[in-house]
Amino acid sequence: MCGIVGLLIKNPKLRPQLGQLMLPMLIGMTERGPDSAGLAVYTSAVGANERKFSLYAFEEDFSWQKLGHDFQQHLGSAVTMVPQANHAILTTHLEPATVRVWLKEHYPSLHLLSVGQLMDIYKDVGTPAQVAARYDFASLQGTHLVGHTRMATESAVTPSHAHPFTAGEDFSLVHNGSLSNPNSIRRKLEPLGIEFETDNDTEAACRFLQWRLREGDDLKTALMAGFDELDGFYTFLMGTRNEMALVRDAFACKPAVVAETDDYVAIASEFRSLAHLPDVKNAHLFEPMPEELYVWKV
Repeated sequence: MCGIVGLLIKNPKLRPQLGQLMLPMLIGMTERGPDSAGLAVYTSAVGANERKFSLYAFEEDFSWQKLGHDFQQHLGSAVTMVPQANHAILTTHLEPATVRVWLKEHYPSLHLLSVGQLMDIYKDVGTPAQVAARYDFASLQGTHLVGHTRMATESAVTPSHAHPFTAGEDFSLVHNGSLSNPNSIRRKLEPLGIEFETDNDTEAACRFLQWRLREGDDLKTALMAGFDELDGFYTFLMGTRNEMALVRDAFACKPAVVAETDDYVAIASEFRSLAHLPDVKNAHLFEPMPEELYVWKV
């Protein structure tokens, strides 16, 4: 059992309050996921030739300043570092492949959480309130986010196994449920050059979608293929650079509630995480149908 939350702000005046509005949603899912939590947030884009990399250090005293210095010295490229506790956002104009190789060679203990122009990912072990305080979720600003609270049922409790999972650039996925065939998905994708970082079943779903998108599918087509390939029970909530998307399996046994107003679209596993939202009493409230894709654009 896990909890999912999503919030897309339609009204630009409310985007500076994204974190404040989301925080009670995430903490409201504590009973569904007390062991780890995380979110992917979509903020202002960096320059057209830049990428930002969300990084996680397992050492509490890790020197982000030294990392930035070494990066600039070795690669001869200006870099911006924005640290927050065990996390930092590194921004550079260098190609992602170059950065990945350099990090693996020089800082192999670092965990690269995501790459993109708009998306930052934060995830860690602890209760949702602890993780939110550690990374100051209340101060987040942006257009939309997807979040997760985890109760581990099939793999270890570590930052790497926490959600969201990501593939490609500016794509994130959180999952409530369990898949029965993640190993067969791995065996299918690894010979095709898709690399895995954990044994989490959600990562198998994320990498499957990555492969379908890489092959030219749009998100809807990729998810329709997932109905045939991904065996199990799931509610998937996804973020892209300009969308938030939700889909449930054919049995729809994993809960989800949507509240939509002129100002926002909010999603949670239970209504109690939506009850605090402004004007929610007048929102269009509904339970998503099975095997139907719901997409909201920024």
